[in-house]
Amino acid sequence: MDIYLPIAGLSVNALIIVLLGAMVGVLSGMFGVGGGFLTTPLLIFYGIPPTVAVASATTQITGASVSGVYAHLRRGGVDFKMGGVMTAGGALGSLAGAGLFTLLQKSGQIDLVIGFLYVALLGSIGSLMLKDALVALGWLKVETVRERPRHNKWVASMPLRWRFYASGLYLSPIAPALLGFVAGVLTVLLGVGGGFILVPAMIYLLGMAPRVVVGTSLVMILAVSAVTTMIHAMTTQAVDIVLAGLLLVGGVVGAQYGAILATKLKPDLLRFALAGIILLVALRMLLGLTWRPDQIFTVEYL
Repeated sequence: MDIYLPIAGLSVNALIIVLLGAMVGVLSGMFGVGGGFLTTPLLIFYGIPPTVAVASATTQITGASVSGVYAHLRRGGVDFKMGGVMTAGGALGSLAGAGLFTLLQKSGQIDLVIGFLYVALLGSIGSLMLKDALVALGWLKVETVRERPRHNKWVASMPLRWRFYASGLYLSPIAPALLGFVAGVLTVLLGVGGGFILVPAMIYLLGMAPRVVVGTSLVMILAVSAVTTMIHAMTTQAVDIVLAGLLLVGGVVGAQYGAILATKLKPDLLRFALAGIILLVALRMLLGLTWRPDQIFTVEYL
């Protein structure tokens, strides 16, 4: 059944969009990722304009994050003080990202920038995940390294320290605010929640306890993606609520099946599979940008 997307200005098969959302939902349930970093490229491959794909994927992330926050909240896995600081930084990052998004949109370079940013981001993340999975599976041997310090030296040297009791930390709020700022910019530009960057950064840079990392990250992602959705709606006018709704329906259903699969498969093999998927998406985007690209500029009529 075809359905018209008013903002995208084209007709799409509703079942395909729902299945796409479901596929990303399965990955989300299996690997514990928001899925935004895969939703946007897949929408672009299907023919959705990059600006609309980014803004609509952000809307989907907002809805999908609610259930995750609730689940972690029930087991006490959320540091609201840390989440508040990161959210404040993320809100500022969203505003900065919106200004940059609008500037690139007016210059006609937004599609190209989004594409290359995704290639760089997915390529680096996929490579790191692949290496970790190969090491965990015993397929790649590495030398034993010294145990890393709990805090990064730059984080430890920052002034104005606060106590974050739920995380068991005593550090400057500047560090988590900067992490939130970066995630906010990425959320606006790329339509990603930023959890795949925030979670390792919170563990290795801030030294947070793993039991509160995911829940706290989801609080920040939920708040910032909601703000980002409103910013896109008011400034770029690129949010297609029909597209976002179809993705959300599929994503909610798919996440339930993904969570079931996650209990039946070996975690290291799952991570290996996800790394392969990410690298394939990055390669497909790179080929689309460099080998007979459909277009180089986005033409905007004023």
